[in-house]
Amino acid sequence: MTARIVSIGTAVPPTRIFQDDVRALFAAQADVDRLTRRRIQAVFDASAIERRHTVVDELAGLPDVTEGAAARTFLGTDGLLLSPTTGTRNDLYTRLAPGLTASAARAALADGGIEASAVTHVVTVSCTGFFAPGPDYRLVRDLALPTTVERCHLGFIGCAAALPALRVATALATTRPDAVVLVVCVELCSLHVRASADPQQIVAASVFADGAAAVVITADDAMGRPGGLELDRFGTALTDEGETDMVWTIGDNGFEMVLSAEVPRIIGREIRGAVVRFVGDGEPPAVWAVHPGGRSVLDRVEAGLELPPDALAASRSVLREFGNMSSATILFILAALLRDDSLADGASIAGLAFGPGLTVESALLTRRRPADLAAHRDELAMAATA
Repeated sequence: MTARIVSIGTAVPPTRIFQDDVRALFAAQADVDRLTRRRIQAVFDASAIERRHTVVDELAGLPDVTEGAAARTFLGTDGLLLSPTTGTRNDLYTRLAPGLTASAARAALADGGIEASAVTHVVTVSCTGFFAPGPDYRLVRDLALPTTVERCHLGFIGCAAALPALRVATALATTRPDAVVLVVCVELCSLHVRASADPQQIVAASVFADGAAAVVITADDAMGRPGGLELDRFGTALTDEGETDMVWTIGDNGFEMVLSAEVPRIIGREIRGAVVRFVGDGEPPAVWAVHPGGRSVLDRVEAGLELPPDALAASRSVLREFGNMSSATILFILAALLRDDSLADGASIAGLAFGPGLTVESALLTRRRPADLAAHRDELAMAATA
């Protein structure tokens, strides 16, 4: 049996912030000297991001209208960023993440033509907050899924976590013929925003955003809309260096990101070896879905793999319009490819994502267009009897 992605649903908070405005906000913070101001200008301008979405309405100049929240949580009346405790930030995550999770999941089920009652497994992913009963439990309640749904949660894996989640879902779907697995990634990165002159924190402030994405996976050919993305195989590689260059820890005033300038360089040096080991000697993938940790990461992947300029168009488009939504981001890219009518039946797609460690997660997928699916199945059947 071959598992396939039937559909992908996405959701973002309604509040949208523009890169020029956020850059000006950070440049206006207290104790920002001339050098730091120039660094903020350069980092934000080089991000290749135009707009992002956030649950922190104050970043867009709006009052915090979250139920139960203080009138000013993240931004004072003087325009200076506040420093709420980790507990305050996590309380907001607990309150806001489930709604975004449910919106993405409903969109995926509706687009795939699958009833909530058909779901057998739930896999949730997040690294920007914690609560229990967690997002997996809330999905069962909020979507009225069967209470017998088997659940698991992949937490604190970072930006690469969506591909391990798809790997878990594929294993479940190919083990049980009737399995319908709902995978949902939700990340509220902006809850951990902070004012800082630290270059690494400036980079984090310039790229991270909020969003959720859900995927429906099954190996049942008769389930839901035909076609989709077949999940062929997965790979994981740890780079020889980078353990201290991309780090995600919990501090007293939010989760703290270490994202050194070495990360793109390490990826550039290591990516060819990791991909060659994974893809092998066969035909190179026709399409690439690469997690846009930042513009420089995409540039290094493109150069390291000697890809044509348009190979990462989908990744660059998602980065430009949504920023880096951590684990959810690569699913936004796959959603764009799933909707791309110009992508031929049988086209191979290579997925790459990078996480703390430095970890490279890989996936190889095949596009199956609904109109061509019946012919493809007939070819497989004839080959099996030859």
